[in-house]
Amino acid sequence: MRTTTLSRLIRIGLHIFGVWPYVSSTVLFRLYWIVMLSTAQVFQYRYVVVNIHMDDFSQFMDGVSSAMASSLLFIKLIILWINQRIFFELLQMMAEDWQNYISNHTNLRLMTNIADLARRMSRWIVGMQMIAVVTYISGVLAANVNSSEEVKPYARELILKMDFPFNISTNFIYMVISVVQSYHLTLVAYGITIINSLLVTLVLHVGGQIDILRGWLLTAFSKNSAQSMSEITLRSLITKHQQIILFSENIEDLYTYVALMILLSDTFIICCLGYVVATSLDTPNAAAILMKSLVFYITINLEVFIYCLSGEYLSAKSKMIGNAAYNALWYDIPTKQSRIVSFIILRSQKLLTITSGKIMDLSLERFTSVVKASASYLSMLLAMY
Repeated sequence: MRTTTLSRLIRIGLHIFGVWPYVSSTVLFRLYWIVMLSTAQVFQYRYVVVNIHMDDFSQFMDGVSSAMASSLLFIKLIILWINQRIFFELLQMMAEDWQNYISNHTNLRLMTNIADLARRMSRWIVGMQMIAVVTYISGVLAANVNSSEEVKPYARELILKMDFPFNISTNFIYMVISVVQSYHLTLVAYGITIINSLLVTLVLHVGGQIDILRGWLLTAFSKNSAQSMSEITLRSLITKHQQIILFSENIEDLYTYVALMILLSDTFIICCLGYVVATSLDTPNAAAILMKSLVFYITINLEVFIYCLSGEYLSAKSKMIGNAAYNALWYDIPTKQSRIVSFIILRSQKLLTITSGKIMDLSLERFTSVVKASASYLSMLLAMY
């Protein structure tokens, strides 16, 4: 029987990336990622600076997009490391929710269904990103095979665009670098999806708690219910509502600046990858470039969509609390108690949401604005080059 909403895939990933709070291995994993990502970023941005005036602008944009994706993961990890106390509180609240309803078969079944959905979503998100990694690496290798000019090791395209302080003079060095870069790219992709999957899991969990509260509101005031107000008290309703609000606020505090970096950086990354895809259609290596960039482009769009959909889902769920309280038979109870229900309805008017840097709410409308902005920048680049 499941007793947690977090899947094993997410828990393992959180340990690997040093996000899981207050364990002995956290410091070692964080040190590893600081050294690994910092070293890779130096070589990636060195490529960007050195080749800023290169003739093949699509290759330059490809290097910029991959460098920014790694930078985004680094920033995400730093934000989560700094806010480990908030994450620890979320874990405690989730554990308490499971402990409170483990003897209630109805609520336990609902939470189990939510946990199963979160597990399937996590697998789907990670799977999509791993497919993007495989196709990206395959596209680079295919481009090297199809190019008759790039026979020398130093002239071959690398998995990740990097500029090293040494020459790639032999096939052995090229193979070693390719293997290390493939390993690095796989871990970066896994880290990105773990953080995204964690957000989905947290939002689904609070959505399940909202469904439980809605059931309580309808049951507590139902004339035909076997449960009376002595079993589901007004105090328990208010306490549950406050717990949901606190849980949502912790999600907001944990992810608001992550969401801000997502909207800012992914807008530019989508633009870069869109340029690479659009300009590759008339090139001899079109198939290899599309194999490398198209799935990557889709997954970056999917990342923005996940964050915006999570904010939309949380807002829509919070509206249901007020609707459930209003639809309950609160008018059949004493006036003093019905006033308390009215406060629940009033508090529900302030929607639970996830913001981007505490500036704007995440919603599906925000996703369309990101796509429109990326398309505008892409049109400008195509006109210029």
